Amino acid sequence: MNQFTFEAKHKTVLGAFMALGAICLALTALGDDSFLTRTWSNFLHNSVFFLGISFVSIFVLTAFTTAYAGWHLMIQRVWEAFSVFLVPALILMIIMVIGVVFDLNHIYHWADDASVAGDTILQGKSSFLNNTWYSLGTILIVSTWAYFAYRYRTLSKEEDEVGTEEYLQYKKIKKISAIFLPIAGFTSAAMIWQWVMSVDAHWYSTLYAWYATVSLFVAAMALTIMLLIWLKSKGYYENVTSEHFHDLGKYLFAFSVFWTYMWFSQYMLIWYANNGEETTYFLTRMHEYPVLYWGNLILNFILPFLILMRNDTKRKFGTLFFVSFIVFFGHWFDYFQMIKPGVAHTAHEIHEMHHAGGDDHDAATLSMGDDHASEAHATEHGEDDHGTAAGHGDEHAVEGHGDSGHGHSSFQMGMTIPGLLEIGTMLGFLAFFLFVVLTRLSKVKLVPENHPFVHESEHHHT
Repeated sequence: MNQFTFEAKHKTVLGAFMALGAICLALTALGDDSFLTRTWSNFLHNSVFFLGISFVSIFVLTAFTTAYAGWHLMIQRVWEAFSVFLVPALILMIIMVIGVVFDLNHIYHWADDASVAGDTILQGKSSFLNNTWYSLGTILIVSTWAYFAYRYRTLSKEEDEVGTEEYLQYKKIKKISAIFLPIAGFTSAAMIWQWVMSVDAHWYSTLYAWYATVSLFVAAMALTIMLLIWLKSKGYYENVTSEHFHDLGKYLFAFSVFWTYMWFSQYMLIWYANNGEETTYFLTRMHEYPVLYWGNLILNFILPFLILMRNDTKRKFGTLFFVSFIVFFGHWFDYFQMIKPGVAHTAHEIHEMHHAGGDDHDAATLSMGDDHASEAHATEHGEDDHGTAAGHGDEHAVEGHGDSGHGHSSFQMGMTIPGLLEIGTMLGFLAFFLFVVLTRLSKVKLVPENHPFVHESEHHHT
């Protein structure tokens, strides 16, 4: 069968999970603090994660096209459908933009005018970390990505309908792919810095965009494998063989290792330099969020490495589905640990500032204990070995931790570790993503026709 039918029962199941996600988000808001910190951070987390998977899919397609790859043609339409989610993802991020610009949340420290006014570091970054850049960057850049995804898919469908041996549509696809790749490379880094890295506004890493994008790539490969296995169980994709899954499994394995390389490179350079303003990021997670810190490495390196090391496991559908499920959840978990500690710290500091100014906020739910003692750890380690922790980094390394310079954040479900509401919200976003993907998948033939490399993919062998 070369035409997917999106059955009513599948729509009902996905609709139920979308409703579950909406209910979980509403319940989170009802029990949240006055800043809705947990609710907005859950929304940001899932919006960026699934937008990223969509972006990576069109990036992969254009990269493969530019490289004259042919093995993936049997599964190309899945990634085309993934890329269509950029449009609803843009709407989700516009909601996030509204929340930031109109001060409906306190996710980002740099978005609070009072904090910026009294913080030389935030003032120094204000030319990039500001509402205008965040708003225009999000809308214009994601719209650009969506346009290229739309053009790629339109030309691919046109090739099915009117393609000839002149391969005019394929040549046009090659041109837009070559144009898109450098645009995607630069703009994706900028948006990762804006959306995710800036939740830790005093910290930065030049490897961060690479690390975050590789995480999205691995998640996209894992979701691709799981969806293809499900589609094959329904009688679709008969020509997608264990050879294709073997290549997908190799990508899953190789980039899990590459993700670990990026993680270690970032950690090792920061550990070796031992600057307080840099070490605070890892020390926070290591000492105050150990489940996130060590769980991240177990889910995203140790388990996939041990399971996929054997060559034959990349050809076994059961094993592939199992490890893909682990890795997909693992990289969602990775984005949780990227976002939540910084958000908790920002909410705590802004609450303290507003509380001191007499604002009426819910102190009981906002107080995170002595949040982010890692900055104090950074001072300890930085001063022991270097005298001072990189100048102005010291100011923030000791801020808000009393005389001891050392504290421990209290446990808070949904911020310290994902809770059931976070899992339910993620399932809702995943159902929304799959609903869009399967709807688009049902509109075209599952395998492209009239493409110059389609027979290469059909007879692919490794």
